[in-house]
Amino acid sequence: MARTIAPDAQEAIATARFIRMSPTKARQVVDLIRGRHVDDARQRLAFTQRGATLPVRKVLESAIANAEHNRSLPADELVVARAWVDEGPTLRRFRPRALGRATRIRKRTCHISVVVGRPEDETPAERPAKKTTRRKSTGKKTTAKKTTSRKSTRKKTTAKKTTAKKTTAKKTTAKKTTKKKTTAKKEEGED
Repeated sequence: MARTIAPDAQEAIATARFIRMSPTKARQVVDLIRGRHVDDARQRLAFTQRGATLPVRKVLESAIANAEHNRSLPADELVVARAWVDEGPTLRRFRPRALGRATRIRKRTCHISVVVGRPEDETPAERPAKKTTRRKSTGKKTTAKKTTSRKSTRKKTTAKKTTAKKTTAKKTTAKKTTKKKTTAKKEEGED
């Protein structure tokens, strides 16, 4: 992003460079204040228990001071227009490990930038709608997949049922034949 602001813009920027903190951790805090009124952003930072809140708060206060002093903007009308965190150089260190080995330790740095300015006067209804690039899933494809899986499940259960019926039928037939043989032997013995 651009570090300079146009001379006629109603915005002011502040940047803190080479902050000894991971950019991902700083981004979590910066995401909390983006698009908020400066008073709301200050409150958020005051009650957030993260290590990155102190440097982000300092950058926010510096941006507000720049807007008041350099651009003559009233502090009570300012909004955090943009805020981002860039990755700085990584310091590589080594830690000794077992059996004479060494592992790399990465000490990361980041650059925190905050732009404050007056909010846009247009209402949300007047803003152009953002285009979404999501693909619309067609119901036909998903339906086809579901019916295919159902059919295969049905076939399996039907096959199991028919096999179970056959085995039950065999058992009942075997029982009937044994009963017939035993009754036939009893009848022969009685005669």
